Amino acid sequence: MRAEASRPGQSDPISPTAYATGHFWYRHGLSDEAFVTPQGIRLDRYARVVIAALKLFGGVSLDALMLARHRGIDARLAEAIDRGEVTQIVEIAAGLSPRGWRFRRRYGDRITYIETDLPQMAATKRALLARGHFLGARHRVAELDALADDGPLSLTQLAATLDPAQGTAIVTEGLVNYFDTDTARGMWRRFAQNLSRFPRGYYFADVYPQAKKVEGLYAAFGKLLGAFVKGRLEPHFETSQDVVDEMKAAGFRRVTVFETYEIAETLDVAQVKGGDRVKILEARC
Repeated sequence: MRAEASRPGQSDPISPTAYATGHFWYRHGLSDEAFVTPQGIRLDRYARVVIAALKLFGGVSLDALMLARHRGIDARLAEAIDRGEVTQIVEIAAGLSPRGWRFRRRYGDRITYIETDLPQMAATKRALLARGHFLGARHRVAELDALADDGPLSLTQLAATLDPAQGTAIVTEGLVNYFDTDTARGMWRRFAQNLSRFPRGYYFADVYPQAKKVEGLYAAFGKLLGAFVKGRLEPHFETSQDVVDEMKAAGFRRVTVFETYEIAETLDVAQVKGGDRVKILEARC
């Protein structure tokens, strides 16, 4: 669940799920009080009803899925930073994610963190970060449309403002599955093209390989989750090998798909139905 990038002809509203997700992270101890909003408190109540329904009727824990993807991306990103390979991070469609705040607290001036989103969401996030006194030269918010090839809201223009001598990572969470496969492929190509200008370029994301015909509890899970986010969730891959093939076709050289049980930070939620549903993508230029 995350604020969406724009589709052609779309306006720039803030998705209700951005507020609900933002409060979800706070409720699970991953965020700061500065990110709490009245909308988030209210919408989180509704979200908890959906989550309970998923658990009751589908046997799937949305809490486990969201914690697995969030912690999993964190773990792989942190490892790249710890190795000294990444010092600049661009989170696309960051919504009210607290990841930038947490990573800046952890790494301080060792990293530069740029949170991006469509203008209205970016303005909201900027105000919340300012309220907590978290903004600075190494932590900022920028307007960006993940579907733009060029222009003032494009990734290309933002990447041109970064230090070309520093390793750089792009992070997306809960974003790409909102879009059909052709649109997603366009995003992956943009990510690879822009990351290739840096000495090391990484892309971290959540992915959901699944058979085209899904039955049983995961079918119920997908339908309920799609209803909650008020949009169709598009499965792009049938297998992890499909993920590797697509990323390499987009321009990435090295691609790894991690199971949540392979990551120490997600091992607990990997034991829960839902937490085993998501996989963590690490693609390198």
